[in-house]
Order: sequence, then structure tokens, then C-alpha cells
Amino acid sequence: MDKVPMTAAGFERLQEELKHLKTVARPEVIKAIAEAREHGDLSENAEYHAARERQSFIEGRVMELEDKISRAEVIDVARLNGDTIKFGATVTLADEDTDEEVTYQIVGADESDIKAGRISITAPLARGLIGKAVGDSVEVTTPAGSKSYEVVTVQFV
Repeated sequence: MDKVPMTAAGFERLQEELKHLKTVARPEVIKAIAEAREHGDLSENAEYHAARERQSFIEGRVMELEDKISRAEVIDVARLNGDTIKFGATVTLADEDTDEEVTYQIVGADESDIKAGRISITAPLARGLIGKAVGDSVEVTTPAGSKSYEVVTVQFV
């Protein structure tokens, strides 16, 4: 069983989602199935089939979350330090073509949210950044083509 690296905030979000599914979504779908059963013939009851499908999704997600939580390796980013980029680092990069700066935190796969500035440790950009330091250049192949960045700052917040 491989450990799943994640930040404390990401671990907490997974636990909150699991709690919500178990305490809110699961009882709601059970109630919806019971109500749909009261409507009669189940073979042509769209409400019943939709509720069963939703139940299947919820149970699958509960199993997935329980697995990830059990394999989680929670990394306290505040305890990390250093000059090189590793998991949990918040990195400011300058596009070498446009000088436009972007800031990303390298997080676990389940925590990534590009709009919030969090990229997955498995993303090509993050993999290219690991081990680099301020002043280093990194070239990454993206769907839009090859991009070059210079590392401006490395922080562990």
C-alpha cells in the first residue's frame, strides 16, 4: 500500500467530505429511495433508479475516501524548510518569455486546484520543479507547448 502525501489542510478536507457523505448524503439518499419505492412499479420508476445511482456514487466515494485517509501521509508544511523545492513548497515562478509571475503550492493529488494556486505533486510542472532552487530554470512540456520558468522564491508556509 503506497502512502498518499497530503498537507494537513487537504487531509482535513477529505475528512470533512467523508463526514458529510456519511451523515448527510447517505441518509438523504436512503430517504429518497424509500419515497421512490412508495410510488409503485420500480422497473419504470425514474426517481428510484436515480436515487439508486446516487447511492452507488456515494458508497463508491466513501470507500475511496476511507482508503485515501487510511493511506494518508500528512506532511506539516510549516515544519519544512530549505532552499530546494519539495512537497509543500510555495513557489513563485517567472515565465522566461513574458516575465509574468505565478505562485503555486505543491500539494497532494487530491488537493490540487489550479485556480487556488495548488498543483499536484504528480503534475508535470511540479515534477520538473522538485529539487530546484531560487534562480534555477525549469522547462516543462505543457499541452500548449514547451514553457520555461525561472524560480523566483521558495517558501514553506
